[in-house]
Amino acid sequence: MNIDYIVESQRLGFRRWKESDKIPFAAMNADPEVMKYFPNVLTREESDALIDRFEKHFDEKGYGIWAVERKEDQAFIGFIGLLEVGFDVDFKGATEIGWRLDRSFWKNGYAAEGAEACLKYAFEVLKKNEVYSFTAVLNEPSEAVMRRIGMEKVKEFDHPKIAVESPLRRHVLYRSSLK
Repeated sequence: MNIDYIVESQRLGFRRWKESDKIPFAAMNADPEVMKYFPNVLTREESDALIDRFEKHFDEKGYGIWAVERKEDQAFIGFIGLLEVGFDVDFKGATEIGWRLDRSFWKNGYAAEGAEACLKYAFEVLKKNEVYSFTAVLNEPSEAVMRRIGMEKVKEFDHPKIAVESPLRRHVLYRSSLK
């Protein structure tokens, strides 16, 4: 199968979203284990709206959160990509890298491999000078990916869109800069 990916790594292909992604994406977002470090699981409608938001970002900015496939079999594994930070923090407007993978694809190195490919794209194609990533301080697996891809911890902050009483409110912020 000949697929034109926007970004590729050794094992992964990054592309725009398709209608056929909606069912597996909704299932992934409804999985309590996948969504452990988020305020709640997503309904099908919320999941579809997230794809719409990602696609709108592509249309407005020329980059975004890609649907990611395993190249060997075109299996949808989740998303990895880049977004402009839009909420009220001191790094608002910066480029963020993020990922969320279906649980069946965890512990294969896909998040780090895909995040490295996105960083390369951000620096070489988009000509960004720095890229940020953040997650709840409780999310040690994602923080480990940030370190694995060479990002450096900048600080901790309280996420303004997460309830004050939530254990997920406190976040870590990492950055990767052009040397």
